[in-house]
Amino acid sequence: MPLREFNILRDHGKQYVPDLRRATLPEIFRGRPVISGDILPLEAEMAASICPSGAIQTRTGSGAGPVCSLDLGKCLFCRECEFALPGKIRFTHDHRLAANDRQSLVILPGEDKQIALDPARIRKEIRSLYRHALKLRQVSAGGDNSAEMELNAAGNVNFDMGRYGIEFVASPRHADGIVITGPITVNMAKALRLTWEAVPPPRVLILVGTDAISGGLFAGSNALDRSFLEDHSPDLLIPGNPPHPLTFINGVLDLTGR
Repeated sequence: MPLREFNILRDHGKQYVPDLRRATLPEIFRGRPVISGDILPLEAEMAASICPSGAIQTRTGSGAGPVCSLDLGKCLFCRECEFALPGKIRFTHDHRLAANDRQSLVILPGEDKQIALDPARIRKEIRSLYRHALKLRQVSAGGDNSAEMELNAAGNVNFDMGRYGIEFVASPRHADGIVITGPITVNMAKALRLTWEAVPPPRVLILVGTDAISGGLFAGSNALDRSFLEDHSPDLLIPGNPPHPLTFINGVLDLTGR
């Protein structure tokens, strides 16, 4: 090893994450939220009133059932609900947030379990064809570049998802699927469909970030055209605003069965 590289290794140590499947994040990371089982209806209503994206929903009527729910597909991870109700709502540092069922992203009071993919919902061809290599075309459909930056980081020297055969490619003709970031604006709706049609089947569809999953703060805006998702069901949902590279990488590895 050249002397310069040896000195860098001695001074800085190893810069890459040795095992992406077992890596943990510091306590400061905003990960999977937990709602206390004893949260009161009035507390839930207060949390819902300050949630900027409508991620917290309260129960209507006086029937039985949980007093509220928190939808990670809408959550901005701003922690305003946690600040307002310390002890009743908290964000853990669990970064394993990927799901392939929209309902799996809904957190209920008293639940404290890791989010996981439903094996029955994974298409057989995904694991038979893409288990050892998956090439993806990323489409920024009106994104703010936050999720896009995290996806770029997933391939850097620290995370190096390429070691698992997961890579982004320049052309949809060379891709096995697409990754959508952003809420899907009207101006990007046609480009998104053309990109999807250019990917040879079977195709993988992954939504990354709150904006892609639900529209986020922009949900319901006339500037959006999310009709693409009415015609195509995603294979993987990666919540976050933006998601951490480890959240994306582990979600894809879970999907492909690595």
